[in-house]
Amino acid sequence: MYLIRDVKSFRFTIFLHLVVCYLCNNPTNSGAVSLTHATVDATLASNELVFINFYADWCRFSNLLAPIFDEAADKVAEEFPNAGQVVMGKVDCDKESDIASRFHITKYPTLKVIRNGQPAKREYRGQRSTEAFVDFIKKQLEDPIKEFHDLNELKNLDSKKRIIIGFFDRKDVPEYTTFRRVATNLKDDCQFHVGFGDLVKYELVEANYNAKVVYHPDDTSHEGEEEYKGNLMNFTEMLLWGNKCCIPLVRQITFENAEELTEEGLPLMILFHRSRDVNVVKRFKISCSQIRAERSRINFLYGDGDLFSHPLSHLGKTVADLPVLAIDSFQHMYLFPDMEKLDDPDALEQFIEDLYTGKLHRVYHYGEEVVPSTTTTKDNLTSRVPKSVFVNLQPSQHRYTLLRDEL
Repeated sequence: MYLIRDVKSFRFTIFLHLVVCYLCNNPTNSGAVSLTHATVDATLASNELVFINFYADWCRFSNLLAPIFDEAADKVAEEFPNAGQVVMGKVDCDKESDIASRFHITKYPTLKVIRNGQPAKREYRGQRSTEAFVDFIKKQLEDPIKEFHDLNELKNLDSKKRIIIGFFDRKDVPEYTTFRRVATNLKDDCQFHVGFGDLVKYELVEANYNAKVVYHPDDTSHEGEEEYKGNLMNFTEMLLWGNKCCIPLVRQITFENAEELTEEGLPLMILFHRSRDVNVVKRFKISCSQIRAERSRINFLYGDGDLFSHPLSHLGKTVADLPVLAIDSFQHMYLFPDMEKLDDPDALEQFIEDLYTGKLHRVYHYGEEVVPSTTTTKDNLTSRVPKSVFVNLQPSQHRYTLLRDEL
């Protein structure tokens, strides 16, 4: 009798042990997927879209968002069950500090989109509800490419949009797969169109290719058409080319995109102008196009001076002084000394160089020729320089959302 009981007890213990092991190693398939240093790279590499909630357990906003994000993840999994399509993941930034550092997380919760292994330039800043998340994912997974069925359609494309056009012998070729992945990553910045087979045979025969990709600039870019000359099966190479073509050299700064522009980390060269003065914006774009190489050191921007009156006041200017050109280094703001030279690309380039050599800072304090006094303290000097305004918009662990009043 006791032997039977012992055997039953032993079997139950073994069974319970197996159940616990299974649950630990095979968690329920509900909610967002927890990403760790051991799984994050494989997840990013094997999915077209990964939407990640970076959170901290001690953060009240993180705790409020968690059940909403998990519910959305369940609905997305039902809507898109195919492997490799989309994953909604979450990262505990206290436990996975290496991942948090890798993605430059400085506030919680932060929601980032990863497309084909590449982080999107823009964080998710939409409504934080289950329905909004599901709708966002659906939109992200829409086909980013419009197929044309008549070459005449290409004559009627929107000239105000930047466009990349692909010509392919067939859809089931690796070159088109690469093209589609690039289009998925850049669909927020460019329109993508494609044609196949006999319809585009002339374009392919003329180029002696079985595939061809061409960039068409918008009518404000002051650029020419450009054909992609790289490896049509190299995703990274084509994506770099597409980024160069699709991201405008000179962008408009608004209250809606100011924070994401500061996240890029480059000093801001901003032309503040009257809202109706499109001519000065055009002049600025033309000058910047001649010093394109400087885009690796500075962000070329233009903004409505009537809206950005607060930064102007820091510079000692008003809307009556527009247009005004300035650099915000995220420490101080510096005025371009001579607006008559806005059409001189060499003058703009020298303005950037003077920022990086420290000349702007020195000249502001001492003038062109005066040697600084050794008795003047740094604290006394920096108090005279207009402080940066846009530094307030850089990511901060103390700010959950962008407030309009910060500018």
